Amino acid sequence: MSTQTSIGTPKQLADPNYTPPMVHAIPLGLQHIMAMFISNVTPAIIVAGAAGFGFGSNSPDFPMMIYMIQMSMVFAGVATLIQTIGMGPVGARLPVVQGTSFAFVPIMVPLVAGKGVDAMAAVMGGVLVGGLFHVFLGTFIKKIRFALPPLVTGLVVLMIGLYLIKVGIQYAAGGVPAMGKPEFGSLQNWTVAGVVIVVSLGVKFFARGIVSAGAVLIGMLAGYLVAMSMGMVSFGNIGNAKVFQLPIPMHFGLEFTAAAIIGMCAISFISAVETVGDVSGIAKGGANREATDDEIQGATYADGLGTSVAGLFGGLPNTSFSQNVGLVAMTGVMSRNVVSIGAAILIVAGLFPKIGAAISTVPIEVLGGGVIVMFGMVAAAGVSILSEVKWDRRSLMIFAVSLSVGLGLQLVPSALQHLSGTAKVLMTSGLLPAAVLAIVLNLVLPKTD
Repeated sequence: MSTQTSIGTPKQLADPNYTPPMVHAIPLGLQHIMAMFISNVTPAIIVAGAAGFGFGSNSPDFPMMIYMIQMSMVFAGVATLIQTIGMGPVGARLPVVQGTSFAFVPIMVPLVAGKGVDAMAAVMGGVLVGGLFHVFLGTFIKKIRFALPPLVTGLVVLMIGLYLIKVGIQYAAGGVPAMGKPEFGSLQNWTVAGVVIVVSLGVKFFARGIVSAGAVLIGMLAGYLVAMSMGMVSFGNIGNAKVFQLPIPMHFGLEFTAAAIIGMCAISFISAVETVGDVSGIAKGGANREATDDEIQGATYADGLGTSVAGLFGGLPNTSFSQNVGLVAMTGVMSRNVVSIGAAILIVAGLFPKIGAAISTVPIEVLGGGVIVMFGMVAAAGVSILSEVKWDRRSLMIFAVSLSVGLGLQLVPSALQHLSGTAKVLMTSGLLPAAVLAIVLNLVLPKTD
């Protein structure tokens, strides 16, 4: 008897409401968590690091990063349950895995850069309002898709990847606190990061199934063991962490600033389109059909609601995770109940600060090796979307101007020194200028024959 038939018949496997036997459902749910776990907690680590209370900062506020890691797990799980179980019109009721979004990182980093924990209140205000705006987008998401063709979405995803790659290299070389010191970029640091990259690639292409899906996680475990043998791992944080902690409402407070709100609402557009693509991909890959309007609208509502709820407790914006779309297509299991089991595991894990503290023992060089692979994949995903574009002179011109301005501002932020604080924060990452230019030029420039 093949695995396929022991899990269920082909008709059952394509049914979102089918639950495989628990002996299969629990490992399948765990597989979804393995595939998204590192990507899910990394944005919190990047934002805490940028604010100055992350890895290597020796900040008394370091426990705040552990709390943010916890909330990344808890509210990815909560947002996933909103998607899979649904409430009225909210939720796709499909196996959509939600997780903390990288798309918002280029907006959040300039908001908090070097400002410490106090800057997090403005981020949370932006997350709350951006999430509500995302819910609002759900009411007419089908009508705005025309303004975001693959030329625009591909460019934006590529820009997110290019912005984040710099972070990956910094981490692999030793992190921001080590910059300007002899240990930055040392052979030891690069050896550890290199082990992660090599093992991740080896596992991805020479293993199968659940092992292949968790390639980056396994690569980081290998790097962690090498770092431990070099005396780079400290377990002090685990002993100091609480055993159990519930999410704290308004943990960082709420502050409403123009830069945070405009930035979060703008990226919500991109996140909404990404979710539409992911839901379409799940319906096609898992059940060989098109996603319905109700599924797409429900998914967008859930995306926004999950983000807003996270913001109230100190979590970061959520979005659907594309790597899990590939997992549904790979396993052929369309069950939303399998993903609900994974979400429950994630929520439980997030309630134990010692798990967050254990994650914080991972040396930044190990994380660097993992995120070099992940952020490169983000950029590659953008290139993959762009491959769908019909490259005539008009498309080339829109892409060229948008990329030049966006990437140029990212590389030379001092070019914006005369702008006001709000405008500077919004423009520095280059993401918003590139996205706005691409959208406007695509709508305004006449189509060529």
